[in-house]
Amino acid sequence: MTEMVYGSMPGRVVEPVLPRWWRSIDRWSLAAVFLLFSIGMLLGLAASVPLAQRNGLDVFHYVQRQAFFGGLGLAVMVGISMMQPAMVRRLGVLGFLASFMALALLPVFGTDFGKGAVRWFSLGFASVQPSEFLKPGFIVLSAWLISASQDIGGPRGKSASFLILAVIVLLLAFQPDFGQAALILFGWGVVYFVAGAPLVLILSVIGLTGAAGFFAYNNSEHFARRINGFLSPEVDPRTQLGYATNAIQEGGFFGVGVGEGQVKWSLPDAHTDFIIAVAAEEYGLVLVLMIIALYTTIVVRSLFRLLRERDPFTRLAGAGLAAIFAVQAMINMGVAVRLLPAKGMTLPFVSYGGSSVIAAGITMGMLLALTRTRPQGEIAEILLRRGR
Repeated sequence: MTEMVYGSMPGRVVEPVLPRWWRSIDRWSLAAVFLLFSIGMLLGLAASVPLAQRNGLDVFHYVQRQAFFGGLGLAVMVGISMMQPAMVRRLGVLGFLASFMALALLPVFGTDFGKGAVRWFSLGFASVQPSEFLKPGFIVLSAWLISASQDIGGPRGKSASFLILAVIVLLLAFQPDFGQAALILFGWGVVYFVAGAPLVLILSVIGLTGAAGFFAYNNSEHFARRINGFLSPEVDPRTQLGYATNAIQEGGFFGVGVGEGQVKWSLPDAHTDFIIAVAAEEYGLVLVLMIIALYTTIVVRSLFRLLRERDPFTRLAGAGLAAIFAVQAMINMGVAVRLLPAKGMTLPFVSYGGSSVIAAGITMGMLLALTRTRPQGEIAEILLRRGR
């Protein structure tokens, strides 16, 4: 009867998921990720063939594995990018708990694959590095705790996140994996800084980090050897850094030509940690600058989109994820040109590695999900909700 008198209520038109996702996603960043992976596959065709031959495998063995894990990582990225921030938060917390438990079990069940650092679980057909998956989960967890601490009567999220950080850094130092520890510490510092951390606390953390580095230098042969190699005025041409430095110098502006590079025959990690040396030698500075431009596009566009965000969790988590993504790429390339000590860190979406590319897909998927355009509402409404 009511509908006969007043008419029926208009139904709400719900936009399908895929069109809504495509309209709201940062398509430039999405395209940059796919371009980075394509470049990685191109470089893998050159860098991984010598290793496959040395190990008695099919010449395209590592290329095929990278295509499989890379495709899986990109699919995970797209799937996560369709999530709302609340779902990203839940996924990050659950992922952190699982990877933290795996990290704690490494001393018992892990392996070092002859590299001197127990960082992996060997599954026979593949290996898993828990610290790769820990990074995005910890950033999301820290952003949630710190943003919740800003609410009236909220938990002591800043203190809780710092205690969790301390435990993680200790676990990574015992492997030892100082590179990942430094990256996680930096990501947490960015989240804390964006949330409004006092300068005294930031300086204190920097001081504690310096003291920890001094202690590690005097008590860890693995750490001291890498620092000494970095500080040495002479580069041993028979080391990985020596081969990488020579390859970058030989490449020049346009490179020596596709397939003509020699560094891939000398470097055991040419397809992983020193993939940028292969790019510089065969394709020259042109390709290296293109890779840098793609990473810059992703990070800068993400940060600009986050500036419009009014939700504290989204803003903090997005800034932290963008920071660890950018700094990991900077560390990898900085090591290759001897601006930083050797860290054993991959170049996201470009280097070979199952754990690396899937974890990068998770990180980038979360970042794309948090930077999607969505209705923001008035700032007064948000402040009113927080005050209730």
